[in-house]
Order: sequence, then structure tokens, then C-alpha cells
Amino acid sequence: MLVIRRFEERVEELFSKGLIAGTAHPAIGQEATAVGVCDSLRKGDYVTSTHRGHGHFIACGGDPSRIMAELFGKETGYSRGRGGSQVMADFKLGFLGANGITGGSIALATGAALSLKQKGTQGLVVCFFGDGAANQGSFHESLNMAAIWKVPVLFVCENNRYAMSMNVEDSMAITDIARRADSYGIPGTAVDGNDLRAVLDVTRKACRRARDGEGPTLIECKTYRRSGHSRGDPRKYRSREEEQAWARRDPIAALAKTLRREGILSSEVDQEIKANVRRIVSAAVKFAKQSPDPDPATLLDGVTV
Repeated sequence: MLVIRRFEERVEELFSKGLIAGTAHPAIGQEATAVGVCDSLRKGDYVTSTHRGHGHFIACGGDPSRIMAELFGKETGYSRGRGGSQVMADFKLGFLGANGITGGSIALATGAALSLKQKGTQGLVVCFFGDGAANQGSFHESLNMAAIWKVPVLFVCENNRYAMSMNVEDSMAITDIARRADSYGIPGTAVDGNDLRAVLDVTRKACRRARDGEGPTLIECKTYRRSGHSRGDPRKYRSREEEQAWARRDPIAALAKTLRREGILSSEVDQEIKANVRRIVSAAVKFAKQSPDPDPATLLDGVTV
């Protein structure tokens, strides 16, 4: 969780200095959802992500150095510097990639899960998407088909309260997106997405159900995007008081407090973890800066004409 947080904070800093071009969509404040869900995955499982996918990728085992290199547009990045923030994948890790289209990965995840079922594996697919995507037609169509065919997929809605600048309360008439699961005859669970252990618990139950051939589950993780929607977002659509209230519910601080209270996390170990995270993120930036730019002669590599 700390690696994800510090990585994205550094990305925001690098953007502000003009060292990274294009755009990026940080998920600062949503780390417990990414880690809590991906912790239950095994080899042979797959993940589809969103435009806000750095945390998902790192939680799946993605290399922060190669992710950073991709943001810098370097040859050593996951897409050889050609894709940027939203177009990275590592099939060996089961990470099928992010998607710049709202809800664009929901149907892809459903198809991947159908493939796993047809092959008779014990694998499953985790599909991350945001609250805005829950209003897309692909969401309803995919949940319906997944339920009918009982494919092994976990639909994980990261409800961070805002679809760009649209408050979730202004875009749907229900309080819990998880209730939409009732329409398709599958379980739907709303959970505190800032509570790592709560996310771990509901995810493990959903994974057991999927692996036992009982079909999909809709999990709604209620969380909060503390950063702007993307680079340069002044966040005029919400109050600073609201942001401060959610900052007091920070998932990393809450977990650290719990672990200290239980005698698991000592001050010494806490400092060791933080120092190690600083080294990881600093090494990622150094790797990216020192990596070569793509050779212009390879511009058409991987392009089908």
C-alpha cells in the first residue's frame, strides 16, 4: 500500500515539474482496495483495470521501475514507451491491462472468465471499474451474461464518489451500487474500501465462490479519490472540508494504527518499511530517467497495417 501511495505521489510531483508528459490518473486514497483484492489472486488468475490502474498493476506484482519508465515514454517501459499510463499490461502476471474507456474492461473480463470456464481451470478474473462505469450499458450486459453462464469473475466497483466531477449521489438513485447485483441473481456486497481487512474478507469469499463454479460476485468498495481526477484537476466540484474528512479515514494510517495497537507493527519496523519504500520509488525514477528513448526506426513495431 505504501509503495502505491509513494509511487503516485512521486508521479504527481514529476508531472508538476514537466518531467512526465501526457496525463495520469492517480488513485491516492484507494490503496486498500487494490491490495485487498489482489492479495487473494493465484497464478492463472487475471485482472483487468481502469484508466486509474497504477495501484492495481503494482498490487499484481508489476515492477514500479518499468511502470515509471513507461510514464517517461522510455523503451524499458511495459509498452516500450508507446502507451503511457493507461496502456500497460503484463500477461505473465495475469494483468491484462488498463483501459482508457469508461467501463471498457468489463466485457473483456467477462469474456476472459468465460474462456477460463471453458478450459476447465480453477482460475478467475478480477474486473476493476469505477462508480461511473456502473451506469454504462456494458456493465449491465456483462453482469447479465456472467450470471447466466456462471463464469468465474469478480466485478469490483471502486466507488470513490466521483466520476470525473459527477458526484455519485447525482448520477444514480440508489445508495449501494452492490444492490444492482439483485437484478442478475448474484451476490452483491458493499464494503468499506478503506479497510484492508474488510476488503480481504469479502474478496476471499467471492474467490471461493468463483473457484467452486458458483459464478460471479459484485463487490462495491466504498472509498475516496483524494487526488484530482487527473493532472491539473483543481477539484472545484467538492469542498476542502469533505477532503479533510476523508483524509481522517486514510486507509494506510488506519491500518498502521491497528497493527500498532495489536503489537504487530513496531516503530522500528515501521521506519524500515518506509525507508525501503523510499528506495523502491527512488530507484524507479532513476531507472526511468536513465533508460533510453525508443528508437524512431521502431515506430511501426507492433502496428498492423
